[in-house]
Amino acid sequence: MIDTLIQAFHLVFQPQVLLIMLASSIYGIVIGAIPGLTAVMAVSLIMPIAIFLDPIPALAAIIACDAMAVFAGDIPGTLLRIPGTPASGAYTDDSYKLTMQGKAETVLGANCFFSAMGGLVGLAALVCAAPLLANIALKFSTYEYFWLSCLGLTCATFMTSADTVKGIASMFLGLFITTVGYDSLTGQPRFTLGVTELLGGIHVIPVLIGLFALSEIMRRVSSTTPPSAIYSGKIGNIYKGIFKTWRNHIPNFLRGNSIGVIVGALPGAGADIAAWLAYAISKKFSKTPEKYGTGHMEGIIESTSANNAALASAWIPAFVFGIPGDVTTAMVIGILFIKDLKPGPTAFIHHPEIIYGVFLCFLIANIFMLILGYYSIKTFRHILRIPPFVLLPVILVFCIVGAFSINNSLFGVGIMLAFGILGYIMEENDFPISPMLLAIVLGNLLEKNFIISMVKSDGNWIDFFNRPIAGGLAAAAIFLWTYPAVKWLYRRLKTRPA
Repeated sequence: MIDTLIQAFHLVFQPQVLLIMLASSIYGIVIGAIPGLTAVMAVSLIMPIAIFLDPIPALAAIIACDAMAVFAGDIPGTLLRIPGTPASGAYTDDSYKLTMQGKAETVLGANCFFSAMGGLVGLAALVCAAPLLANIALKFSTYEYFWLSCLGLTCATFMTSADTVKGIASMFLGLFITTVGYDSLTGQPRFTLGVTELLGGIHVIPVLIGLFALSEIMRRVSSTTPPSAIYSGKIGNIYKGIFKTWRNHIPNFLRGNSIGVIVGALPGAGADIAAWLAYAISKKFSKTPEKYGTGHMEGIIESTSANNAALASAWIPAFVFGIPGDVTTAMVIGILFIKDLKPGPTAFIHHPEIIYGVFLCFLIANIFMLILGYYSIKTFRHILRIPPFVLLPVILVFCIVGAFSINNSLFGVGIMLAFGILGYIMEENDFPISPMLLAIVLGNLLEKNFIISMVKSDGNWIDFFNRPIAGGLAAAAIFLWTYPAVKWLYRRLKTRPA
């Protein structure tokens, strides 16, 4: 272990890696601080660059960018009442009301400090849980991975959508997209429509850029909402009195981190759900729930701790099982496969230095957050004044270059455009995008393990339930599938007149 840690130090503490993390951190803050440009969009734009980097610099860039963008989403929420990321939306009203009371520096200091502390708690959970779960995962066969894929898709569909039917439709659309290209069993082309470029399937990077970046540009262009007036008051030392605030809200801090770690480790959940759930639980257990939404620190501290704790813990299922914990780790899994670093329990055996390198990158990213956050809040709030007609064309150029660079082909740009339009239409009609993306990432794993399991069992379905872990995962998946129908039937019977 000591030798592995020394190797990880050598990989991470290089000028190139640290400079990449610094640049990615600044980039993440810039994107996250602009309303509407989410952390997922920031990461999707950096992915084409990450593909051409070595594994550690690539993962370091993604980690730093994601952490900073989620934190920076609090800046416009506090100063403009417009959340920069969906996670920030949970406590935007409280943040803005405190700003109007002249407490902007207190709120922004809490956002930065508790985001960094939440990230460190999530890192501790990742360091402790991942190796232990990896030992269990080594006992997994194709049956367990099939049911785990089913469970991951189910959790992603139910937890990221208020409308279950629309979430399921989005998931099946993603599964259909994974069937394009050569069949893994027969080698026959499927749904290629005679297009040679589709024989290898649809590359995930242009899909990501289209769904999360191009669709957002289209949404911003079509929006008729006038820009809000930015807070123009003075912002002093954001860390003044922060330790007193921490002492006064230790229960909120601990509960928020616990929620973030648990929710982040669930496949498909992520920081957004963690923040909203933490805010709701904070209000539920508060002695003064009537103050929430009027400028109250309890909900802010609990939610901002939860969203960054979820970022690190979302890497637990990604590393251990190859199942994405959120949209960002879905992209990471794609990067790992491209670099021939298969995620899963064997990664802890074959590439432990990469795993420990990721741990160190999370540590550095959260330290950067405390330092850069102090200066960025004073400096980067002026980015909010950049007019959209200047910013959006620049982002569009990055989208086109990123999609083109994957295979040096305009076909990638066409894929990006198609999925950008699809993403825009889906979100305008309240269809969630995350289940589709996670299905695209998990589809091949699901199909491969299903086919191998059917061949091994000679078509006997009972073998899918015979092994203890497989049976437990199957029971959990089937329970989640049938629960909505049972709940609906129970309500119908309860309301039926006697």
